[in-house]
Amino acid sequence: MTKKFGAGLALGIVGTILVAIAVWLTVVYTGAYNVAASDPHADAVRWSFDTTMRRSVASRADSAELPENFSEAQIAEGAQYYAESCAHCHGAPGAEPAEWSRGMRPEPPHMTEAATEWTAEEIHWIVTNGIKMTGMPAFGPHHAPEEIVALTAFVTALPGLSPDDYASLVKSASR
Repeated sequence: MTKKFGAGLALGIVGTILVAIAVWLTVVYTGAYNVAASDPHADAVRWSFDTTMRRSVASRADSAELPENFSEAQIAEGAQYYAESCAHCHGAPGAEPAEWSRGMRPEPPHMTEAATEWTAEEIHWIVTNGIKMTGMPAFGPHHAPEEIVALTAFVTALPGLSPDDYASLVKSASR
């Protein structure tokens, strides 16, 4: 009886896997899933993407070599880079993101709040490598390592900055 149970269990597992593959291929080849950015992701898809992204970043970010403390100069330099390259999608203290960025799926997080959810190492990894299927580009191939560290410094300092603090940082780096 134990052999029959084991064989039945194995057959059930294989059958379930084959059905799952058939459903997946049906969705892929029929175009059943609406990929339009104007249509928000289904909850299960959004959860799957978000969980995969967060765990992927966390498992890869430890290799970042960052200073123990960021200098004011690095934070100001990062504010300038942020104003030029990031604020359009992520907003800034006292400034909403560009209207067109609200049509992206997933919608780019407003960094004044979202930065609190990431470590400096994770922020560095995200800025360096980008994130597939989000519109977040990889800055690493096109920016010097010092620029990535400066952006990381600024984004870690971003939560709690007032609009005046932000404007002052951007202005001081522009000189």
